Amino acid sequence: MKHPGLFITLEGIDGTGKSTQIRGLVRYLRECRHRVCVTREPGGTPAGERIRGILLATSTGKLAPLAELALMYAARAQHLAEVVRPALARGEIVVSDRYNDASMAYQGYGRGLGTADVRAFDRLVCGRTQPDLTIILDLDPGRALARAQGRETRRKSRRGRFEAQSLEFHQRVRAGYLAIARSAPGRAKVVRADQPVGEVQTAIRKLVDECLARHMKSIPKRG
Repeated sequence: MKHPGLFITLEGIDGTGKSTQIRGLVRYLRECRHRVCVTREPGGTPAGERIRGILLATSTGKLAPLAELALMYAARAQHLAEVVRPALARGEIVVSDRYNDASMAYQGYGRGLGTADVRAFDRLVCGRTQPDLTIILDLDPGRALARAQGRETRRKSRRGRFEAQSLEFHQRVRAGYLAIARSAPGRAKVVRADQPVGEVQTAIRKLVDECLARHMKSIPKRG
């Protein structure tokens, strides 16, 4: 049976403005009186946040791509059990900063693992818990990387492992996201992130409103 909640994920390479757009979307949904669970990956739980620290730390060094993928899905398994599935069962809208498409893009394409290993993990861990809507913020990797690095400079923090990767790595990740959008056009929608922040938010809200309308029609009426 379809869960009563709605699962929305926002994806994109680093520097596309996901955090800003998620804040705007969550504020909009709450103003519309929806119950919202906002979360992120990797992370979202105490165990997941500890795994996030390992994954993003530059001190981790050269983590084997398959080890990186396994850690991502370990954090995701806990996230699903502790946060996502309970919130969906309560009928909430779950808005997650990244989910399984990130593993396909970053590990499958960026790290060169290919699709088979990622799909095997996904079948085991995620199963039927798949997003109802995925919004992919798309931006030229050179521009996105400059944004991400500038953000870390303003925060006076050290760049993480993914932000420190080469431009070619981020180009592969972007190619992965665009391939996902082509393969799942009903679920994964691309929004240009080179527009003003307000225009990007308007496009996101339109997609979410359309998804909500379809979702409400699909829920069986009582009585």
